[in-house]
Amino acid sequence: MSLLLTLLVLLATTALLAYGVAAWILRRAEALRLVQMPNHRSSHLRPTPTGGGLGIVVAGSLAGIALVVLPGWMVGGVALGLAALLAVVGLRDDVAHLPARVRFGVQVVVCVGLLVVLGDLPALALSGGLGFQVTGWVLFGLLLLVGVWWINLFNFMDGIDGIAGMQAVFMLLAGAAMAMWAVPEAIYSPVWMLMLCVAAATAGFLLLNWPPAKIFMGDVGSTWLAFMVFALALLSVQAGWLSYVVWLVLGAVFVTDATVTLLTRMLHGERWYEAHRSHAYQRLSRRWKGDRKAGHRSVTLLVVAVNGLWLAPWAWACVQWPAGSVAFVVAAYLPLVLAALWLGAGRPEPCLPDNQRVRS
Repeated sequence: MSLLLTLLVLLATTALLAYGVAAWILRRAEALRLVQMPNHRSSHLRPTPTGGGLGIVVAGSLAGIALVVLPGWMVGGVALGLAALLAVVGLRDDVAHLPARVRFGVQVVVCVGLLVVLGDLPALALSGGLGFQVTGWVLFGLLLLVGVWWINLFNFMDGIDGIAGMQAVFMLLAGAAMAMWAVPEAIYSPVWMLMLCVAAATAGFLLLNWPPAKIFMGDVGSTWLAFMVFALALLSVQAGWLSYVVWLVLGAVFVTDATVTLLTRMLHGERWYEAHRSHAYQRLSRRWKGDRKAGHRSVTLLVVAVNGLWLAPWAWACVQWPAGSVAFVVAAYLPLVLAALWLGAGRPEPCLPDNQRVRS
């Protein structure tokens, strides 16, 4: 069997398995205590099954194990093990709330573990003749901060139907395509294949999470998926396929919304560590009032369009002309920052009556 055919079979199996596990959870959500009740952060009114991201975890992990065992890819095995620990904590939090210090502590541990097992990573260089590089322990600390923030912001952004799954699929497929463009031999690497497998698992889950969602991803899925995107991004950088800034551009929608929201809440004296629903994407979904088609699906499709039509070209420019990466990042982010501010990301708002909330 050719490599292409083998990969296609693996991807199809992974997607079907993710769908099957999520569908099983959907049928047994009440017995498993995986039903999310509406709260002040929610963009939904009715109790909805959650934890469907376990399908992504199971399917993506099994595909990853196959890619680890066959070529003896031990770094990948460690990364999958760390991700599994994060998923276990996320599942426990979906069933019964865990203290934030426990969740945060595990996130720090898994990110430290990943950075240790990866070892030396390329320096973070500011191009354009600035001649400044971040290396050693400073780079380690910066990447640790980025990893923990990415896991949390990805979880924050998983607030309307389909948005987190589509973001992950975009980043992984775009990253894989640009890696193949930069280094064609990348397609023979288990890192590249795992990018596609995690994207396939997420796509299988999205069949049940697309607006109007039948089941939510839950922390079990969002934390695992965020960590795997982070790990695969670093592995692609270590392999020399892509740069840090390429991934920074690919994640710009989520990074911008979450960061602007956090900083604005802090400036307004809000309890920034508490749950809320003042992200730009949440505000926009409420502006487009109506059922999920008018709210959730429209915002998710808008994010898809911004990713594909705006951010993907800038990320490709960073691959094609690395000397201009700093300028490309600024160009990619500036309109997004202005849009988040215009939409009021992070600003306090009066509580809305139930009949004005976006249904989910």
